[in-house]
Amino acid sequence: MSVTNIDSVDNFINFVKSPALAVVHFSAEWAEQCSQVTEVLKELAKISEAQSSGSKFGICDAENLSEISLKYKVDSVPTVILFKNGAPIDRVDGADAAQITSKVKAHSGIKADLNNAAPQQPLEERLKALINKHNIMVFIKGTRDAPRCGFSKTLVQILNGTGMQYETFDILTDEEVRQGLKTYSDWPTYPQLYVKGELIGGLDIIKELLANGELESTLIA
Repeated sequence: MSVTNIDSVDNFINFVKSPALAVVHFSAEWAEQCSQVTEVLKELAKISEAQSSGSKFGICDAENLSEISLKYKVDSVPTVILFKNGAPIDRVDGADAAQITSKVKAHSGIKADLNNAAPQQPLEERLKALINKHNIMVFIKGTRDAPRCGFSKTLVQILNGTGMQYETFDILTDEEVRQGLKTYSDWPTYPQLYVKGELIGGLDIIKELLANGELESTLIA
């Protein structure tokens, strides 16, 4: 059994209306975490086939089929929603392999071995690695080329104006990072800017540093 590519609204409706469990991964090609979730589903599909559970696994492009994403309140990827008889019965927001496996197991009756799922790096280690990925690291909604909120867009414009190199992470692609970083850094909003692993702050602080002529020196500290 393979993971089905759901490429139209009609295909989606037909896919989820089965009385057997239908697992749909709302994905996007540009989201790195989505590939990890796809690998988890492939492993679960193999287990399901071996145990003849009848469960189905599919991938839905969250942006191309935005009508479906809106209906099921998918505002970030990866998101996995479990369906039976056309109705959603459970979901997992973010790339949580263990939780996806556990919920598929609970709703399908398959005996899934968590060792077959993609290994998950502890959240604190992931956050540290992301924060230190580049000397200047920015966590925003969207990407530098396509910010998805006004605050993120403004911050990107300010950074572009400095001419300095920086890296961004789209927090809409990973709910675990999105929520975890708020606690980890004790900073409840986005965007967030880090220099050499240290939190500088959000848009208001960046604007203040810019107005005081201190932004560039802060970025190269």
